[in-house]
Amino acid sequence: LWLALEVPVTYFVFDLLYLDGDELLDRPLAERRERLEVLLRDASSEHVQLTPAKWANTAEEFEAAFREALERGNEGLMIKDPQAPYLPGTRGRRWLKWKQPLATLDVVVTAVEYGHGKRRGLLSDYTFAVRAGDRFVDVGKAYSGLTDDEIRQLTDFFLRHTIQDLGFRRRVEPKVVLEVAFNNIQRSSRHESGYALRFPRIVRLRLDKRPEEVDTIERVEEIFRRQFERGPQ
Repeated sequence: LWLALEVPVTYFVFDLLYLDGDELLDRPLAERRERLEVLLRDASSEHVQLTPAKWANTAEEFEAAFREALERGNEGLMIKDPQAPYLPGTRGRRWLKWKQPLATLDVVVTAVEYGHGKRRGLLSDYTFAVRAGDRFVDVGKAYSGLTDDEIRQLTDFFLRHTIQDLGFRRRVEPKVVLEVAFNNIQRSSRHESGYALRFPRIVRLRLDKRPEEVDTIERVEEIFRRQFERGPQ
């Protein structure tokens, strides 16, 4: 009781999988949602609430809902097919996550690691940095966004420009510039910069930029401060 008073928590319910001995996983989302609304109609409180949902059928309606989510300070939307069953532990095109990057940065690769699975033997995980005066400080790591051919070419390049071979990981000369997108920035003691980009993904190789032209730590700090201005106006 006292913990609930000191640390108030609200349980947001978004789906109903079992009710009164009836398993609902194979029932369509629209039916599960309707039964959930009935269940919580008289049971909701400040600690148990139904997750808001709305119907959208056109591109304009989707765009409006997305903008409303960003204005509330949310990262984006979960878009679900109303006829979809609930499939635990699987991904598919009947549930889609729609997010908008907070910003993009031009960064330089400072270290690389070997990948897994089909990328085994390829240097496909890239630690990247921004400028801090006359040196580079790391702000994150990304491994998605490049084509298989680009990864193979970069592997050959990084093998020739390794500063320190640590086995699974290599420190490399800061020569390759990437543009990365990300959802937000958090403070981090892991990186010397004091910051880490969350959910970074590679937008493209920046062959037109030199390492000394990448973004600065001041730019990272500016975006970090600005992200707290997002939300209801």
